[in-house]
Amino acid sequence: MPVSELTLVSRLALACILGGAIGLQREGLNRPAGFRTHVLVAIGSALVMLISIYGFREFGQPYDPGRLAAQVISGIGFLGAGTILREGASIRGLTTAASLWVVAGIGLACGSGFYLGAVVTTVLVYMTLGVFVQLERGWINPSSYVKIGVVTHDQPGQLGRIGASLGDKNISVRNITIDRADVALGHVQIRLELKLPKGVTVAEAMAELAALADVANVCELDK
Repeated sequence: MPVSELTLVSRLALACILGGAIGLQREGLNRPAGFRTHVLVAIGSALVMLISIYGFREFGQPYDPGRLAAQVISGIGFLGAGTILREGASIRGLTTAASLWVVAGIGLACGSGFYLGAVVTTVLVYMTLGVFVQLERGWINPSSYVKIGVVTHDQPGQLGRIGASLGDKNISVRNITIDRADVALGHVQIRLELKLPKGVTVAEAMAELAALADVANVCELDK
């Protein structure tokens, strides 16, 4: 029996909504894979699942609906690998890569009609990305997370030098925001959210940044 148009549209639309919900959270944190990437992964996975289930029925021969779905799960690893970045000794993007993998699963669930599983998974993923991170930073080890503002001359490669300097101290960069500080002087303010390893204080991190060339000011920001 072919799939109805209503079923086809509803499953693709649900995949778009659920993938977009997770993508918005990643977009808000300026992650490598944001809103549109997560939506595309979810919709594409749902479409592959629909094709796998309904696309070959008319041929009237035995087929395995799980074969195409299995290729989605393994193939999404290549896209996830593209979101993983190395900055000095720090690795960023693992959580975003994991969210892409989960979104692919959500899309497959929508395509197969497993609506409850898709919705519950989306809620749990959103809680993990948005709520649990606050638990980690606020309760488990709050002293290791700091925010530092760096005013520096706007020039090519400066952000890389900052990342390399922090990497030498095994300091992880969790988030970066760049604002225009003084147009006349050509300065920008870089807001860094850092995770300090054991034995490294915020004063040491600030001194490491202040020692860089063309850095005008370094200060700790309110959490």
